[in-house]
Amino acid sequence: MLTTYISQKLAQARYKILENGSYFGEIPGLQGVWASEKNLEKCREALCEVLEEWLVLKLQDGDKIPGFSIKINHRIKRSPVPEYA
Repeated sequence: MLTTYISQKLAQARYKILENGSYFGEIPGLQGVWASEKNLEKCREALCEVLEEWLVLKLQDGDKIPGFSIKINHRIKRSPVPEYA
């Protein structure tokens, strides 16, 4: 589920070459998810790490994650507690 979300968002990433020759990457719609590196491959790797860390923080804080929905079943089946004589 998270792997699919990460893959989908990375496929939406936008990259550009900056004036100094380094690369900048960001994912539209995910505020604060960006990276800047000397080459495109490093920029992609860094952007993936930033996205993963961003997701962890969002989940920890209980924040809404754009484009991600999960249904949690709060009903828990309890096993009967055995009675000992």
